[in-house]
Parts: sequence; C-alpha cells; structure tokens
Amino acid sequence: MSEAGLTGDLPQVTIYTDGACNPNPGPGGWAAVLLFADQDPQELVGSDEDTTNNRMELQAALEALTALPGPHRVHLYTDSQYLRHGITEWLPDWEKRNWRTRANTDVKNQDLWSSLAAQLECHDISWHWTKGHANDQWNERADHLARSATPRPQLPLDDNQAIHTFTGASYLGKEKRGGWGIVLRYRARIKTLSGAATDTTGNRMHLQAAIEGLACIKKPLPVHLYTTSGYLKDGATMWVSGWATRNWQTKEGKAVSHRDLWEKLAHLTQSHRVRWHVVPKSDLPAETRQAKQLANEAAHSG
Repeated sequence: MSEAGLTGDLPQVTIYTDGACNPNPGPGGWAAVLLFADQDPQELVGSDEDTTNNRMELQAALEALTALPGPHRVHLYTDSQYLRHGITEWLPDWEKRNWRTRANTDVKNQDLWSSLAAQLECHDISWHWTKGHANDQWNERADHLARSATPRPQLPLDDNQAIHTFTGASYLGKEKRGGWGIVLRYRARIKTLSGAATDTTGNRMHLQAAIEGLACIKKPLPVHLYTTSGYLKDGATMWVSGWATRNWQTKEGKAVSHRDLWEKLAHLTQSHRVRWHVVPKSDLPAETRQAKQLANEAAHSG
C-alpha cells in the first residue's frame, strides 16, 4: 500500500517478516530481516508466552516498521495471507465500520491492526506475499528466527498422575527399512518395546511408535506422549478429524498418506486422554534418547 502523502526521494529497505506459534494458540515468536543497501542484514526477534500465529505475523511487521529511522520506501514480504489481505483489502473497511467486521463482530487483533495502520502514514509500503518454505533465502531466515525465538513450554515430566510415553523412530533411507521404539513410564515403573518394518518411511515409524505406545496402555489414566515429529503431533491434534470428515482426503482432494496408521491412531486416541509434546532434538529427555536408541537397533537388526 502506498501513501500518497509521502513525497521525495525516500531511502529504501526490503523487509522479510514471519511469525510462529506452537501450539497455536500458545507460546510464539516473531522475526524480521531488514535489508538496507550496502549494509549487513539487520535481524529483529521477539516472543510472547501466550499468543497466536496471526498475532506473531502482525507483530513481526509492526516491529520492523517501527524500527525504521524515519520514513522509508518499503518492500515488505510475508508468507501470511492473513497479514497481506488484512492490510491491502480489509483494513479500510474495518476502520470505516469502527473496527467491526461485515458480520458485525469485533475485529480480532485490533490493537495490532490499529498500530500497523498508523505505520502506513509514516512509510511508502508495498506489500508482497511469498510462499513459505520455498527456498527463499530471507523468508527461510525469518522463519528460522521466529521459530527459534518461540519459548519452549516446560515438559510435564514430573506429573505422577499420568503415564508418560516416549517415542523414537529410525529410518534407513537406502534400504527403506525403519524401526520404532517406545519407553513407557508410570511413576517408578518402566516398560520398553521396539520393532522394525521394511518398505517404510520415517513418518510411518513415528506413527507406528505412537500407536504401539498407546496400545500398551490399559489403565484409564491421562497420557503424555513425547515425540520429535511435528508431523505426528499436528496430524493427531489438528488434521485427523478433518481428514476423517472428508473421507480421508486432504483439503486439496488428495488421498491422505499413511491412512491405515492414522485410522489406528485416531481409534486409540478416542480411548485415552492424550497430551502431545514435541521435544526439541537438541534437548531430548533421557527416555526419548532411550526410545531413539531402541528404534535404531531395531532398524539395523530388522
């Protein structure tokens, strides 16, 4: 969006922004990369303990614009359609309706939208959408910074009222052979299991580990399940219900990969109260390291 009130030869800057939140809502991070001519890239990052992905996208753009030393001609790149459409299409109508939507509800994130609207008066801004995770150097950098800034929620490893299920997966690409391992802990009791499969994938091994772990649980107790796979966690908590409703089709109309395992997992999660935790590979609980070792051993001996 260009502001007609800005004239003259403004200094130029290219900005890439991104936001992250895991889970959504939950702890989040934002980042911006500012590219000035003949200068090293300038990186800005921040976080919030309780937020949403959309708020982090807005915060990233707002922080980048407010950091500029005076009016600039800005090319701002984002992979958020919510941000781009909000700025270029929805914002004028929201302001005319006193921050109400067409459905006469309050505009979400009004505080950030209002602050961004004020920045439009300060700069000559062109808004660009770029596809995320498409090998765009600066989009990838902003994504990495935002994810790295996201606070890590403390794992409930000391919850004595729940069963703790730690999963591990291993995949030997050339042989297309994999292994899974699990460590189950309830108070002082420990149980371990592992297995192998041929003609498989890494994602299938993560799924299989979760399935085997939940299938072992017979007591009606809460379950904490720890995995290194965001694919597994997001599938189990956000995607699987939609897939089932659409007869195991994605939103794009394609067949869901690994449907057989997702169906088994969906059935098991109906019988257990499961909280899913993605653990960072750089800081694994001891039981997750053990589960990973079991998976490696199974893959190599299977």
